Amino acid sequence: MTSQFSPDGRLRHLLSLDGLNGKTITSLLDQAQALRANALGGTALRQTLAGKTVCTLFFEPSTRTRSSFQLAAQRLGADLLGFDVLASSAKKGESALDTLRNLEAMGVDAFVVRMAEDGAAAALAAGAKPGTVLINGGDGRSNHPTQGLLDMLTLRQRKGTDFSRLKVVIVGDVKHSRVARSDLHALRALGAGEIRVCGPQSLLPDASVTAGCRVFADLDEAVQGVDAVMMLRLQRERMDEGLVPSLDEYFRQYGLTSERLANAAADAIVMHPGPMNRGVEIADAVADGPQSVILDQVGNGVAVRMAVMKALLSP
Repeated sequence: MTSQFSPDGRLRHLLSLDGLNGKTITSLLDQAQALRANALGGTALRQTLAGKTVCTLFFEPSTRTRSSFQLAAQRLGADLLGFDVLASSAKKGESALDTLRNLEAMGVDAFVVRMAEDGAAAALAAGAKPGTVLINGGDGRSNHPTQGLLDMLTLRQRKGTDFSRLKVVIVGDVKHSRVARSDLHALRALGAGEIRVCGPQSLLPDASVTAGCRVFADLDEAVQGVDAVMMLRLQRERMDEGLVPSLDEYFRQYGLTSERLANAAADAIVMHPGPMNRGVEIADAVADGPQSVILDQVGNGVAVRMAVMKALLSP
């Protein structure tokens, strides 16, 4: 992978949480928390990145990630260039790297990239000119580093900074989830006391991904006593691929209901990266219930993405 760090040890790109130590992650979380008050409105920080240009280079659909990166750039005063793949020369066969280089030539300083291929963000970073910043907004099933950071920020706000006390379970389609991988990297780096993974065998990754985790096939057992339940979206094509028998059966075995949640710690929180499939991986009563912090995660996304851009683009 292209190095995320410059020779002087400064973070140059954000491509993955793999390889970032607890100190670096904590520093980003501290900065995000400090920016939280300005993340959802106001003009106080509009001079922070004045004169910088950020492009959201998304080759896949996105609501939360793209919107929050755009808002984060605007809150910091950067010029924002939105890239519409459907109206671009990418539809004529232009490569992603050529697209990036052409936008670099127009003076774009940073690119937030989302692509379907594993390792795509790192490949673009390797081909970018010196000084250009790449932020991975999600690639393939490998990495979604800012989602991992916002999940850790949400956990920290509710549970404190000592992750060694926490039991956390990640539930669902871990095999195909870039969110799960980024969360696992972050939880390990921050020293989480116990990390559990739960899902049907067909949706669990190989042992290298779950190293150091307790793996469960039974959700009722997996949620016992945990401090946080991190649900994952089930892509409906998994049923067409024969990886789950039906959506109803999946919900019966792996859907988070109020009854199942009662087995977790009394003050356990429920998380979900979105978009949610209600009635498939999570019940309405849980998604909208008092233990849900799902909308907190969304709000924290703006603060985290502000912190990342500030760290990478400030002088």
